[in-house]
Amino acid sequence: MAEVQDRSPADWKEMDDFAAGIDGNRIPPTDRLTGQGWLLRRSDDVVTELRFRSADQVRWARDADSGTDWYQAIQVSPDVFFLDQTFDDRPYVSEVTVLHLPTARTVTIESTIAEQPTPGVPQVSQRFIAGVVDPGDGRVPSGEIPGPTRDLVGWRALYRYSPNHLYEHVYLSSERYCWQCLVGEQRGHGDVDLATTWKLADDFYVFTFREFLIPVAATWLYDLAAMRSTGKFFGIGHGGAVRNAPGGAHITDLGRVQYPQDGQPI
Repeated sequence: MAEVQDRSPADWKEMDDFAAGIDGNRIPPTDRLTGQGWLLRRSDDVVTELRFRSADQVRWARDADSGTDWYQAIQVSPDVFFLDQTFDDRPYVSEVTVLHLPTARTVTIESTIAEQPTPGVPQVSQRFIAGVVDPGDGRVPSGEIPGPTRDLVGWRALYRYSPNHLYEHVYLSSERYCWQCLVGEQRGHGDVDLATTWKLADDFYVFTFREFLIPVAATWLYDLAAMRSTGKFFGIGHGGAVRNAPGGAHITDLGRVQYPQDGQPI
C-alpha cells in the first residue's frame, strides 16, 4: 500500500488516538461458536462454509478458496451475533456478518481500504450484502429480507463508549450523519460523514460510516431494545499500519426531529 497522505487539519486526531479504550463498554467476545459449523448464503450467490475451531480461529471455504483466519464473535443478544473477520492474505479487507438466528437472516458488510486516496472520496469503502444462515439445524429463513432503511433519520442520541469517550450522533438523512465528541481525545471535533443504515430485524440495525478526513470506516450493530451498540473501526493508523479496533457503547436517546412532508431529506 502506498504511504497514506495526510488530508486532515493539523490538530485532527488519528485512529490510534481516539480508538484507545473506546471498547470500554463493549460486550465481551463469546466462545459459544467453538465447534459449530455455519453455512452462509448471500444474495450475490456467494456461499461460505464456516467451521469455528476455537474462540478466535475459523476455517472458511468459499468456492475454490479456503483458509483459517482470525474472527471474533459478539453475542449481542441470546440469538443475535456480530461476527468480525480479517484475512492474513487480504489485510486491507475485513468482513462483518451480523446474524439474526430467529429469522436466519444476515447482513455482510465488506470494508476495503483503497491503495491510494481519492480527493473527496473516503479511502475505506463498504459493500452490503443480505443473506441467510444455516447453523446446521435445518431452519428456514423467515421475516423480511434485510435492506436499507430510513428508520434512524431525524434521531439524535449519545454514545458512551467508556468513561473517557462520549459522542453525540445526529442522523441527517439516509446518506449522511453528524457526530461530535463531548468527552475524549476528539473533544470539540465533529464532522458530517457518509453513512448507511440497514435494518436486520425489529430493534436491530446495522449502522456504518466512512470518514473523509482520515482513512477509517466503522461498522456497528445497534440493539435498540437494550440501547447498546457493538462494532469496530477499520482503517489506517500511525505509520500506515492496518487497524481493526473494537468499540461498543451504551446509547441514550435525545429525541427525534419530525420533518414536514415537503422537506424530507434524501
